[in-house]
Amino acid sequence: MYLGVDIGGTFTDLVLVDGEGRLTTTKALSTPGELEVGVFDAVRNAAEQIGMTAEELLAKVTAFGHGTTQATNAVIERDGARTGLLATRGFGDTLAIQRLMGFTAGVPVSRLGWYSRRRYPDPIVPRSLVREVRERVDHQGKVLVELDEDGVRTAVRELLDQGVQTFAVAFLWSFRNTDHERRAGAIIREMAPDTYVTLSSDVAPVIGEYERTATAALNSYLAPKVVSYLDGIEQMLRRRGFKGAFSILNSAGGVMPVAEAARRPVTLVTSGPTGGVMGSVHLARRLGYRNLITTDMGGTSFDVAIVVDEKPLMSLNHEAGGFHIATPMIEVRAIGAGGGSIARVVDGQLRVGPDSASAWPGPACYGRGGTEPTVTDADVVLGIIDPETFLGGKMKLDRAAAEKAVRDRIAEPLGLSVEEAAAGIRRIVDAQMADTLREVTIGRGHDPRDFVIFAYGGAGPVHCAGYGAELGVPKMIVPVTSMAHSAYGALAADVQYSRERSMLMRGGGGPRKLSEGLDPCAVGSAFAELEEDCRTAMERAGVAADDVRLLRAADLRYRRQTNDLMISFPAGAVDQAALEELVARFEETYEQTYGKGSAFREAGIELTNVRVEAFGAARRPELKVETSVKEPAAGRRRIFEPVAMQWMETAVYNWRDLPVGFRIDGPAVIEHPETSVFVAAGQYARLDEGANITIEQNVEA
Repeated sequence: MYLGVDIGGTFTDLVLVDGEGRLTTTKALSTPGELEVGVFDAVRNAAEQIGMTAEELLAKVTAFGHGTTQATNAVIERDGARTGLLATRGFGDTLAIQRLMGFTAGVPVSRLGWYSRRRYPDPIVPRSLVREVRERVDHQGKVLVELDEDGVRTAVRELLDQGVQTFAVAFLWSFRNTDHERRAGAIIREMAPDTYVTLSSDVAPVIGEYERTATAALNSYLAPKVVSYLDGIEQMLRRRGFKGAFSILNSAGGVMPVAEAARRPVTLVTSGPTGGVMGSVHLARRLGYRNLITTDMGGTSFDVAIVVDEKPLMSLNHEAGGFHIATPMIEVRAIGAGGGSIARVVDGQLRVGPDSASAWPGPACYGRGGTEPTVTDADVVLGIIDPETFLGGKMKLDRAAAEKAVRDRIAEPLGLSVEEAAAGIRRIVDAQMADTLREVTIGRGHDPRDFVIFAYGGAGPVHCAGYGAELGVPKMIVPVTSMAHSAYGALAADVQYSRERSMLMRGGGGPRKLSEGLDPCAVGSAFAELEEDCRTAMERAGVAADDVRLLRAADLRYRRQTNDLMISFPAGAVDQAALEELVARFEETYEQTYGKGSAFREAGIELTNVRVEAFGAARRPELKVETSVKEPAAGRRRIFEPVAMQWMETAVYNWRDLPVGFRIDGPAVIEHPETSVFVAAGQYARLDEGANITIEQNVEA
């Protein structure tokens, strides 16, 4: 059996697949402060569904994939370790200065104009815990000033006396010559053998002094909390009978052993949202879709990613807690729009989010003391969510409490009926999500009509009819795993490992071809060494050599620019023709990203980094979901249709009763024990052969 778990802000989701491909999904409430409790609750729920105890189930699980928000939460809440930083003399203020973008990092677009509120982020390493060390390496890796080892010892002793728990070492140009960083790390371990140490040349061996320093500092800042959590959850599973392989989903779309995750916790910063993206990619390949928009609407946030030609768009520099880290990650855009997003009247206007009621106290309808109206409360008032069947009837919702919250806080202040106010909440949050989708598609030069939407998360299937139609996509797909899709991604993802190296080369300029000046021998040698590193890592992870797939890429930009584009590089020999093809793809990608005619060939080109990603194939059985062969009986209930703004008699179907190809015209609701799918007026839905639901616009409407 194979098991995947993803911990969200409100629910912990679980997917279980047995050796025959049979699927079981379930949820349990997340338990902040003791996240492993929520994980075990989800395991116990799954075991009950298949007639086992939790211990019996865990004994049969051979692989456990886990997506976690622990690193993300530590950054947001600023409760990481007390970290000391060693820097080259004269460069101790790198983290404080950041770059010009530092004081806008992580600020929502709608607030960028609030100049008086711009602030540099709270430091992860206070200036009092930074020590400058005498040493210097130049841009070619030549030692100009030898490392002052006595100075390192003095700095380490001072920092230990100040209660430092972990260390980061980030020297100038260390990626060209790692000797000084490695020696400093060795000295730290001699003086404090149990102390966690991060070298910038290990976690981010790329050009960019600030990003490399921030990556190293965040890695050490996160390490104790992440390592403690991973160790705790693994031990909990082992004590209860689990003997299989335990893997952690990273931010680049693959899983890695716990030991590797402990060495590089900074790669887990977007672990949770990445699971849904990879689950969608895996399913899309089976369904024949190459371009997709993944949309994960949970209790607190709406996470979006773009997949083009089966490849998720990657970000080379990712913002986390106001700092930029230099590790490749799937680019996930998030806004505060979820089922728990709170609606308020501000200056006579209705606003929704970004703050959330979270799991506790939760929406008013949860009956846990929450009084603020939320998106989920609005869906209950409208009749889209049935209070009696929520979570398969395991959690009864309080419709009266939802109506009271919406009436008192929204309807009466605005002079609306309760239903009109609830419809307003829903339409506003759908419009906010559609705006985000436009930014990541149209804003990047992509036509939404060339994509299909994958909608998942607890609230995604409830709302995709709204934000998908407003965006104008031709088709929306609600996966059969939608209620725990990120957990499915953690289960289905391949083992992944990546290595990169900076090697600044300049080509072209003026009348010369852009590829002139790029050295194929140096590029080929770098790729060969990185590939060997990746194969070794795959071997450590227990992946057979025949199951390893290597992908190359290079980062390029026009000369004197500051932002790179990552361009794929073919396997095989590296010669001048291969470099010319690389440059041609860069120019094509550049104009696709920034607009036709934006390329500036006369400036010349710079190749800044080369990268290799290794994937070890995860051999999981294909999903086999039984579907009905009989025409289903439809229930009926009245729903206040939020676009038509009127009460309508609506068909209600059970997802598990639907036969393949059965057409459902909206408005309609398709219920599942863990979610509900809303089909709006003017749309229709069908069940495909994999038991996924496809929603399309009715052209006859």
